[in-house]
Formats: sequence, C-alpha cells, structure tokens
Amino acid sequence: MNIFFNLDDLPAFQKTVITIGAFDGVHAGHQKIVKRVHHLAKEQAAESVVITFHPHPREVIYPKDTSLELLTTLEEKFPYFEREGIDHVVVVPFTIEFSQMSPREYVEKFLIGNFHPASIVIGYDHRFGLNRAGNVDLLKEYERKGLFTVVEIAKHETREIVISSTKIRNAISNADIKLANQLLGHAYVLSGKIVHGQKLGTRLGFPTANIEVDFSRKLVPPDGIYAVRVEVNEREYEGMLYIGKRPTLGAGEQKSIEVNIFHFNQRIYGESIRVFFMDFIRTDQQFDSLDDLRAQLEKDRTHVMEYFREPNAPEQMTPELAVVILNYNGLSFLEKFLDSFTRIVYSNYRIYLADNASTDSSIAFVEKYFPSVHVIRLDRNYGFAEGYNRALGQIEADYYAIVNSDLELTPEWASRIITYMEEHPDTAVCQPKILDVKNKEAFEYAGAAGGYIDLLGYPFCRGRILDTIEKDTGQYNDIQSIFWATGAACIIRAEAFRLVGGFDRDYFAHQEEIDLCWRLQRAGYQIRVIPSSIVFHVGGGTLDYQDPHKVYLNFRNNLATLIKNQSRLPLMIVLLIRLVLDGLAGLNFIVKGQFKNCSAVVRAHLSLYGWIPGLMKKRRAFKKRLADMHIEPVKKLKGVYRGYMLIDYYLMGRKRFSRLPVNKGTNEL
Repeated sequence: MNIFFNLDDLPAFQKTVITIGAFDGVHAGHQKIVKRVHHLAKEQAAESVVITFHPHPREVIYPKDTSLELLTTLEEKFPYFEREGIDHVVVVPFTIEFSQMSPREYVEKFLIGNFHPASIVIGYDHRFGLNRAGNVDLLKEYERKGLFTVVEIAKHETREIVISSTKIRNAISNADIKLANQLLGHAYVLSGKIVHGQKLGTRLGFPTANIEVDFSRKLVPPDGIYAVRVEVNEREYEGMLYIGKRPTLGAGEQKSIEVNIFHFNQRIYGESIRVFFMDFIRTDQQFDSLDDLRAQLEKDRTHVMEYFREPNAPEQMTPELAVVILNYNGLSFLEKFLDSFTRIVYSNYRIYLADNASTDSSIAFVEKYFPSVHVIRLDRNYGFAEGYNRALGQIEADYYAIVNSDLELTPEWASRIITYMEEHPDTAVCQPKILDVKNKEAFEYAGAAGGYIDLLGYPFCRGRILDTIEKDTGQYNDIQSIFWATGAACIIRAEAFRLVGGFDRDYFAHQEEIDLCWRLQRAGYQIRVIPSSIVFHVGGGTLDYQDPHKVYLNFRNNLATLIKNQSRLPLMIVLLIRLVLDGLAGLNFIVKGQFKNCSAVVRAHLSLYGWIPGLMKKRRAFKKRLADMHIEPVKKLKGVYRGYMLIDYYLMGRKRFSRLPVNKGTNEL
C-alpha cells in the first residue's frame, strides 16, 4: 500500500475508486465502506484510494475546541486500510485555505484533477467545500455528465457509523473495552514511545515500560488495570497495563501509563510501542502499604494470565453473532430446547427471543429461567418474514443466526459455520446439516444437507426429495454450494441481509428463505452447506407439513419467487407448465381425500394472479437496487438441477439425491 502526504507527489492516476473521510477509529462501519471501495476497484479494474485528512478538520476550523478526543492517530489508521486491500492512502494537509475551496472547485480540481475517479463511494449526508455546501446531489450532477459514478452509502449504514463512533468513545470512557472492541472490529490501540520512569515498578517486582503517548488528543481509557497485548520490535507479547496517578506511592497529579510485559527482560527505552486493549480488570485504588499494593498486583497478574489462558481468549476480535429465535406460542419447545442454545461454544454471541405477540407464557418462562436471553416484543404476529425483518432491524451484529425454537443445537454448530464464512467472504449464508431430533440418524425434511431447485422452480434437498427422506450415512458430508439454505437454521451476514432488503414481508411464512437466497446469488454471493455443523430439528413443529394453510403458502410463495426472480423469456413457459402440474397436485389431494389441501392449491393460484402486478414491481425494484449499487446481476446460479425433479422422481424412480444424473447443477434458471 502506498501512502502519500503531499498532493504534488501523487502518481498520474488514470482510473480510481475513491472514498473520502476522517475515518477516526477505522471502526466496523468504516471498514464496510473501505471494503466496498476495494471490491468496486477490483470489479472495475481500477486503483483503490482512501483520501483522509491531517490534522483532523475540527482542529483547524475550531482551534480553541479542546474537547476533541480521537480514537486513532494518523499512523494507527494505515494498517487497517492495508488489511482491507487498499492500494493507496492519500493524506491531505487540511488547512483553512483548503476548507475555503468552493464545492465545484473541490470536485473538478481536487477530486477529478488529482484522482480521475471512475467511482466515488460516499455517504448520503456527506458535505464538502466552503460552508459544507457541496453534497451528494452535486456529485450526481457530474455523474449524469458521465464523469464518474456515485455509490451512495445508504442512510441506515451511515447512521450506524455515527452511532458506532459515539458508542465507541462512550464505551472506552466507561472502560467497557469489550463493547468498544466489538464496535471497532479490532482491539483499541494506544501508541507511543517508551520513556524512563521512576523504577518504582521494578522495586515492587513488576518492572514496567512507561509509555509517552504520541498524540495529545488521543482518547486514553480511564484509570485502572487492563489486560493488553503489546507490540514492540515487531513482536507481540501479553501484559497488564496500568493507567493512573499511583495514589499509593503519592506520585502526585501526573498521570502514568505503564505496562508490565510478561516474560520480557529487554531494554527498550526510546522504542515505539503499541498496546492493544483486550479487557478491563479493575479500577485504580489506594492501598495502605506497598506490601498491600504488591499483593494486589500479584492477583492482577494472575487474573490477566488466566484471561489469556482461557480457551476463548481473543487472538483477534471475534465477530459478533446474534442468535435470533422467532417465537409464537412456542413455550413447549423453549422448555425443551432453549438450554441447548445457551451451550453454544462461541466467544461472542447473544441470544434474542423475537416474540410475535404470543398468547402463551413464553416470555414469562424465558425471563424467569433464561434472564440472559434478550427479549424483543413485537406488537402482533407478523409471521416469519416480517417478524424477522423487524427483529433483526433492532440488532447490531456481524452475523445473524436465524433459528427455529424447535431445534436442538450442538455446541459447535455456529463456530464451524462462522470459521468458514470468515475465510470465504463471498459466502452470504450457510446452513448446517439438519437431522431429525426423533431419529438422529436420518435427515430432516426442512433443509437436510442443503437446498436445490430444478428448472421448474421445485425445491428439494440433498437427503430429501419430496417426501422421501434419506438416512445420514455421511454421503453428503462435503461442503457444497447450494441454491438455498433452510430458514429453520442458518447463519447469514448481517451486511448481506441488509444489502438485498431482507425477507419479503408479503410471504408471511414459507419459502421466503429461497427468495432471499435467490436474490443474494443474483447480487454475487454464494450459499453453502457446512455438514460438520449439525442441528436436530423437530420439523413441522410450528405448522404441520400437511396443514392446508402451509400448503397454500408453499404453492403461492413458490410461484411468487419464480415471478420475482426467473429470467423473463422462459418465465411464461414455466408458469404454464406449473399451472398444469399444480392442477395435477390438486387432483392428487382429492384422490387422497385431502379436500382442504386441494382448495388451498386453488386459493394459492387465485391469490397469486391478483399479486402479479405487485410482484413485477418488486422485480423491477430489486433490479434497480443492484444497479444503484453498481452490482452486475449474476445469471449462472449455483445449486440448480438441470432437469425436472418430478419426472426423475415419479417416472425414473430416482428418489435419492445421489441417484440424480447431475448433482451439482450450475446452469441459469
């Protein structure tokens, strides 16, 4: 990564993707923007550029304002930009003269003149130029002239960034290091030089390196003892850090920052040091004697060492997982299975119960016996799709685990999926292997070992075709790209969920996960199954598989998904064929004496026909959504069976996934 401190030193850029900002903290919100710049640059064969300012604009515009405390020094920002794959960082010297530049001069001379951008990634409320008069609307004037494209970060994303900056400062000021690190997406860092101290720590048996912070406006955590990682001479060590005025020693008003580095005896005066805050141990306090202080420091060191020896002690920030159970009168399942949710082996997760206005005592049970579970109360039964949309809209996390209440989770089911997803950023959703809680050697209907779809839009699974369910003998233990992941148990990137607009609220329930996964694939993401991750499912626990309302929703929503996502040319042919086949399915229900199910098929079609104008509107809206984000829709989708599942099943007798002639279809639907 190249770093430039002077505009005169810039190379002759021909085509770039740029973003501009102070990026204080380079926190999780900033990282999303920087990732977007990197990905767009790769797609457009351009160079990625982050433009930032030094000093911070507030220092120049409001020089008498002493309240500004920054999360990162300029030098502390660079490693995070490099980690995200940025090609160039340009540090613009921020001066009064620069701030007086008119908005059009800023765009034409500064941005176009220096960077020749193909795309500019910017927040919806970004302001620039004299009196901050320039905005996104002005940039879009230039876009209409064909000079560059503007990628506008959505309002909810920039709101998240603002909230995160405030939360981070508040968390650090309150010594809530875990929360601060969670919001930052990395450990909070303090940089400085090692200077001579009074050698008091050595006399106590705890030699320390005294740190002189590089930057006067750096936000320093409150007084106390912290578990830290220390980087010095390009090597990392564990240690405990003290911040305070050493009241026991009567050292005066001068605050001291000093670190006891474990298993370390080098002389490092004058060297640079970086301290990464991992956890807060205790507040500073005054002791009656040096012996009492020494005894407490022994306890502190033991405490910190135990912290680093714990199995889940973070080597780096663990992504936050929100395990979200949508509940409607599911007391019996919560009583039976909720304990398995609390036994997940993962270091950074929270459990949420999103309650769809249950009329049983579900909430009372959870609040009494599982007080650590966060309850989100919805004012009525919104169904699966809108219920999850509303609940997830209230939760900040890196990943969402969407899980039914009728599940028994295995301890490592989530960690195995997230480990894979962290290594494969193109993957938006993963599901575990779904086995039957009543027969743990068999697959379960709702997802089995991953969802597929045929050319007519009929869904099926590895391990389950129609009503034929296979025994699990390890035949589908390979990680595989699939078409859809089950809504009974899956983990999805929060960013991807928001990017495609979440679930379609009008589905209410059933097959909304297939529609979501189809849209995610069109946006360039992969859907995968991780069979080493296992959960056990009751199946039909919330609504029996043969319930007429479930039949109605399945037939209606399946056809709706085709209309929203299918390529237009074959769509009419597919719908005509489906009309005939669904009619045969209705006759089959009559033969079986299931008259209500036959009626449900008829009602599904009648409802669909009135819904078609709305579905076409959704289809156009999603296409525009991708265009606005400059995403070229993917047409060759994974997990598509190049054939007709009903013909294979009924005429060819191929009732097991492994007997289908093509197991890994990748053709376009």
